[in-house]
Amino acid sequence: MTDNARARKLADRIQVVVAETLDRRIKDPRLGFVTITDARVTGDLREATVFYTVYGDDEERAASAAALESAKGVLRSEVGRQTGVRFTPTLAFVPDALPDNARTIEDLLDRARAKDAEVREVSTGKTYAGEADPYRKPGDEGYEDDGEDDGEGEAEAAHEAGGPSADESSGGGSSAAAAGGARSGGDDDTDGAAAP
Repeated sequence: MTDNARARKLADRIQVVVAETLDRRIKDPRLGFVTITDARVTGDLREATVFYTVYGDDEERAASAAALESAKGVLRSEVGRQTGVRFTPTLAFVPDALPDNARTIEDLLDRARAKDAEVREVSTGKTYAGEADPYRKPGDEGYEDDGEDDGEGEAEAAHEAGGPSADESSGGGSSAAAAGGARSGGDDDTDGAAAP
């Protein structure tokens, strides 16, 4: 059964033990400025992954990685002695990528800040290419209607001319036709009923 709290506690203890042992007991000249940043233990407490960073160039990082591999037995023995667990977990050393990622993000942020400053400098004292508000409004000189007024313009024009509007002429004709059709239909029904 996995006990995450116990695994976390053991991982914290392993981080401290490995860091102190590297500082006090390991005298390998290949070992540079190594910092133990984190440790993780599997749920069954059998394997521990120790994350570290090395201050220096790629060559010093490779030398420190080789020194950690050669000191793995001593470090595991010290972890077993100081933690008192029944089964001492195996140790795996992994370079921590967090500082490199942080450095990359910082570089990207610096580049973005430089671009923003450049844009700010170029835009200082500049004006719009056209007007501040490019849209025409009713009442402005040169304003033209788009023509989509739902027939209201036609009705007003017909009323001013003195004739019936489009609604009146079409509506009146439709009403008369409908009334005539109803009358003729009624006559047909009565004629049909009276014929036999």
